[in-house]
Amino acid sequence: MEVKNEEKSDKSEIHDKAFEWLVRPCDQYKDELSECMSLKGRFHQYFIYGQPQDCSQWKVDYENCGKAETNAKAMNELVTSERKRYAQRMLPHLKNDTWESRESPPEDWSKPLPEFLQKAYEGSYLDLKNKELKQDPVKSVYEERTLCVIM
Repeated sequence: MEVKNEEKSDKSEIHDKAFEWLVRPCDQYKDELSECMSLKGRFHQYFIYGQPQDCSQWKVDYENCGKAETNAKAMNELVTSERKRYAQRMLPHLKNDTWESRESPPEDWSKPLPEFLQKAYEGSYLDLKNKELKQDPVKSVYEERTLCVIM
């Protein structure tokens, strides 16, 4: 019976390893905790939610992040927390009943820009950079002038 429990825990660790990419650098958890507990953060929470939010999960995540490299349990808790946070963030998108999600892009998604936009694009910074990336020999507008300043 105990062997089965060990197998389950091993499987859960393997399962969560697929989501380790969700884990952020530890500095980001510290920054999130500081922002959550700051006066500015509390004011923002009061403005958005009408009351201060609980910052304890950021503290737990920060502590687990420090232990995660050597402790598999801490890594699993951190991954679980990030997955909950991701699910919470995606909830409004998934509950959206106003817009229909597309299965593929529209057929004319790559049609050329209208003529007036093409004319505005010509000679723009994006156009010059695009030509530069394509290795077209284009003399940059910036090469024609000097940046010498006499003080």
